[in-house]
Amino acid sequence: METPAHYGVVLVTTANKQEAETMANALVEAKLAACVSLLPIRSIYAWQGEIYKEYEWQLLIKTDLAIFPALEAKIRELHSYEVSEIIALPIVAGSPAYLQWISEQIKPDSVVW
Repeated sequence: METPAHYGVVLVTTANKQEAETMANALVEAKLAACVSLLPIRSIYAWQGEIYKEYEWQLLIKTDLAIFPALEAKIRELHSYEVSEIIALPIVAGSPAYLQWISEQIKPDSVVW
């Protein structure tokens, strides 16, 4: 089995579906993500001394964590939040065929391999 140490899922929340879809398309087109799944969620969080309860969209970004700096930069460029959630979680095990597919999709021009 291929070691999945450098593969991961990056979590990002956005304010609305349009922003989520725009970001997902841009990340896949730039080959910074193999796939982005979008989920509607309800978030409860503290911000500037207030408690908020908001509907948001969760992006589950499947990628190679070796390119995380480029991925993060692109997300920040597109994101509307002042402080955006950008959290990388490593994949500790996975289907070799799926991990290979991720590897084949991640080929951003802006990253030197």
